[in-house]
Amino acid sequence: MSDKYYLYARKSTDAEDKQVLSIEAQLVELREFAKREGLYITAEFIEKKSAKTTGRPVFGKLLAEIEQNGGNILAWHPDRLARNSVDGGQIVYFLDAGKIGTLKFPSFWFENTSQGKFMLSIAFGQSKYYVDNLSENTKRGLRQKVRLGLYPSHAPIGYINDVRSKTVIVNKRLAPVVVAAFELYAQGSQTVESVAVFMKSKGVTTKSGKQLTKDQIKRILTNPFYYGHFRYCGEVHEGKHKAIIEKRLFDKVQAVIAKRCHPQKGATAPQVFCGLLACATCNMAITAEKKIKHQKNGNTHEYIYYRCTRKHKTITCKEPPVTEQDLAAQLSDILQSYALPESWATTLGKMLDADEYKAEQSASVFVANAQIRLANLQSKLQRLLDGYLDQDIDQQTYRTRQGELMSEKKSLEEQIGKLTLAGKAWVEPMRQWIKQAVSLCEIAKSGDFVAIKDALLQIDGLNLFLSSKKAQPTAAQSSFLPPENIWFSLRKTKEKERWMRSNFPKSSFLVPPRGIEPISSP
Repeated sequence: MSDKYYLYARKSTDAEDKQVLSIEAQLVELREFAKREGLYITAEFIEKKSAKTTGRPVFGKLLAEIEQNGGNILAWHPDRLARNSVDGGQIVYFLDAGKIGTLKFPSFWFENTSQGKFMLSIAFGQSKYYVDNLSENTKRGLRQKVRLGLYPSHAPIGYINDVRSKTVIVNKRLAPVVVAAFELYAQGSQTVESVAVFMKSKGVTTKSGKQLTKDQIKRILTNPFYYGHFRYCGEVHEGKHKAIIEKRLFDKVQAVIAKRCHPQKGATAPQVFCGLLACATCNMAITAEKKIKHQKNGNTHEYIYYRCTRKHKTITCKEPPVTEQDLAAQLSDILQSYALPESWATTLGKMLDADEYKAEQSASVFVANAQIRLANLQSKLQRLLDGYLDQDIDQQTYRTRQGELMSEKKSLEEQIGKLTLAGKAWVEPMRQWIKQAVSLCEIAKSGDFVAIKDALLQIDGLNLFLSSKKAQPTAAQSSFLPPENIWFSLRKTKEKERWMRSNFPKSSFLVPPRGIEPISSP
């Protein structure tokens, strides 16, 4: 057997080997050991790769050299050679086949005997057990972080990893750019490419300074991390990091992405008012169609018309099309009819404040009385227990009376809890509705077709139909009426108010004390 030795030094980039000697330290120790023992090193193999799995290229070259020419191996410890069963088994097999004469380790004794190979196999097994156990501990730690709502990975763009607290915090410089990117794409008129250009103009690029790719932008726009959740192992978890966008904005972006996903060949871009109206004659959907007109003088004009899809099997629909501009103006008028006047909003706000104050007062009185009753019940329970322990009452009487008192106490506690949580639960939704109803007027006058459509879709029970080039809330040939709700009550009240002012100019008409229900006409 040859006396030549192949020196093998390895340093893993994985976390389990951070405490192991570095490559430089291994080389110094092994060279001194070889000089001390009189070993001739014919070649050095240096590798920086984990031995947890197979496929190390430098280690493969070492085994190929030994398989062809034979030789011996000098390493710091058996775990430098193998941490998996395949590589460890190959070393033992080469010892059995005589390809490897012996192994030398400064920190481990080995002889090429049956006992030595047995101890070597145990060392390889221990190395494998170490990395397997470390992997399980690491995964367990990551799972615990997830349960605590802590993101166990690198922070996305707009956040940074705080090494001091081991948490994820907002990047004050990049977070506003990410928020602006979400708002830009949510408009529906921008592409992923234009968002990438926008972010580059604000300094958000790759490490090499290049523009973010489309896939990177899409990962940002679909990452729930930005509204307070995060994905881990395919599941979404609630995080404790600070959200930088609202869930509503995130959902709006997802809706835009869904519309643009897998476009059909030859299909035109969806027009803004599609999906909002139905045909008054056949109840089929309204679609958009682009027309291009070429004039003799060479000018070209493009028009967008909305018409019935005419897909009904039994009804021949002849409803005429309407231009997008005319339809937008009609929809704006319909939207304004549901808008709440500023003066009404002010009066309703004052009434809401008064009702909220009354609710608080009555709730405070009830809770105070209930607390007194709870204290009395607790005192009765204590006296009952004392009487039972003093043997003044028997066990059956004690259990019966205790059950009655505990039941009464639980019912009272639930009433207090419900009143505390739900006593003013209607106030904030009402304030939000008033704010929304007032904003309809501004949206109708803005000329933003997307905003107009979204506002109309938010009005509960509103069904829009197209009849004779006119958009109207209900079909002319149908007796169907939308369900009565607060929006339709508001519209009827406004109609009554206009009728009263036109017929009785001197009369005053404002929100009645009981609400906004319409008055009966003479």
